[in-house]
Amino acid sequence: MNEKILFIDDDTNLLAAMQRNLRLKFDLVTAAGGEAGLAKMAGAGPFAVVVADMQMPGMNGVQFLLEVQRRYPETVRLMLTGNADQQTAVEAVNKGHVFQFLTKPCPTEMLALALQAGLKQYRLITAERELLEKTLNGGIKVLADVLSLIDPLAFGRGEALFSYMRAYVHALTLENSWEFEIAAMLSPIGTVTIPPAILEKFRAGQALTAPEQEILERVPKTGADLLANIPRLESVGRIVLYQQKHYDGSGFPADGVRGEDIPIGARILKVLIDLLELEAQKMPKDAALRLMQQRVGWYDPRVLDATFACFDIYLPDTSVKSQGQPITLKDLCVGQVVLADIQTVSGKTIVMARSRITPVLLARLANFAKFSPVQEPIYIECLTTPVGD
Repeated sequence: MNEKILFIDDDTNLLAAMQRNLRLKFDLVTAAGGEAGLAKMAGAGPFAVVVADMQMPGMNGVQFLLEVQRRYPETVRLMLTGNADQQTAVEAVNKGHVFQFLTKPCPTEMLALALQAGLKQYRLITAERELLEKTLNGGIKVLADVLSLIDPLAFGRGEALFSYMRAYVHALTLENSWEFEIAAMLSPIGTVTIPPAILEKFRAGQALTAPEQEILERVPKTGADLLANIPRLESVGRIVLYQQKHYDGSGFPADGVRGEDIPIGARILKVLIDLLELEAQKMPKDAALRLMQQRVGWYDPRVLDATFACFDIYLPDTSVKSQGQPITLKDLCVGQVVLADIQTVSGKTIVMARSRITPVLLARLANFAKFSPVQEPIYIECLTTPVGD
């Protein structure tokens, strides 16, 4: 691990002394002043630890460390200053979130111990992040795999919503887009608790009893409760909970949340869910969005208007074209996107159209094929670009 340390001071003699005294123990980089330090961090980073003097012309140490915290939150921040008054220490710790506060003159041995402590803290921070990311990614993958096995239709719907959400957030460069994308993919996860007979009745367009309808309406709450057990998915769970909430406050859940109080991710997801449902009824995307504009109070108007732009439906499609490539089951590979439902010869859907093949889905298909032949050919997405590109 390359654990570099950046030392900031306007005293070039002090910087030279630090290099002489510490270069054998640490990978030390120096910069004369706050602006130079930020430039160094941008060009030669990342840095595990940064040490800044308090009194510097232009940008003082607290201002510098506050900017470091904003841009590089994992970098551990230390302050070294000749100003030992209590107010300076309080300001440095509270505003710059300083890990340690050292005063000049600081013996080399004491500074070395502080740097070692800073490196240890950096390792703890990065190890925790890596652990959380692996736990998060693993938990999401397990949920998606479970959904693909229990309810391939719901899984395919989640995959399609994920694709639409990714196009939406990338077109508008939204912050926290990963939360929106995960919420889209896992939005149908609550269906794993629904009895198959009820799902079959619903998907066949048959009338549901009041208790059956209530069970289906609570799918978002069930999904949100499942996601609440995974660290860092609290915001995702809230998006899933409000995925069917109307902008005017009607819809599920029946609470007082409405308008801007509905999470922005849920407002986007509601538009994309309804858009996909209308497209599933063979309605073109532009016609579907115009129909949705007539549903007063259902959607955030700005989100709905942005949907027209992000899918470029006013423009002719001159970009990448998608054509179906027929293949056999044995040639199907992980990562390929199927363009039509994969069914057994008896008509049972195993994988829904627009699903991306995962190792779990591939194993599911292989197991089904042992007992009931799969209809072939299977049509997968084949991307080609226009002539002349």
